[in-house]
Amino acid sequence: MSRDPLVVGHVVGDILDPFNKSASLKVLYNNKELTNGSELKPSQVANEPRIEIAGRDMRNLYTLVMVDPDSPSPSNPTKREYLHWLVTDIPESANASYGNEVVSYENPKPTAGIHRFVFILFRQSVQQTIYAPGWRPNFNTRDFSALYNLGPPVAAVFFNCQRENGCGGRRYIR
Repeated sequence: MSRDPLVVGHVVGDILDPFNKSASLKVLYNNKELTNGSELKPSQVANEPRIEIAGRDMRNLYTLVMVDPDSPSPSNPTKREYLHWLVTDIPESANASYGNEVVSYENPKPTAGIHRFVFILFRQSVQQTIYAPGWRPNFNTRDFSALYNLGPPVAAVFFNCQRENGCGGRRYIR
């Protein structure tokens, strides 16, 4: 049994295929670094996070995708994957504010259950024009990666979030 939090949290499987992490991605909300499986409330993620990609070569560019694979509810994710943010051309050693925001940040506001919000980082082989999809619900990270020849992810991190006064645990229907 894998101890990788992305596997345990069903991020690998539900939205990503297994991959080898080859980049350092930091996601900071209110100057606090996100760790896989963190529990955050909507009020803590209302503003877009600071994204940092470690490295020294600003010629290396990255694409960041943020999705909710549990929309509208974990027991009935008919809008899987809901696209919350899409930024391209982020230079290594910089943060996402230096990239090209293709789809603006939409803060998480789950209404039912505990949702996973996943940040997926891809290394771009070339600088290219990436178009905003015409919708946010039913985005598909695998198809997006294939369409733009991004290859497998190089890093990913996720947090759990439920409505401000929510309670209860995650239920998986398999």
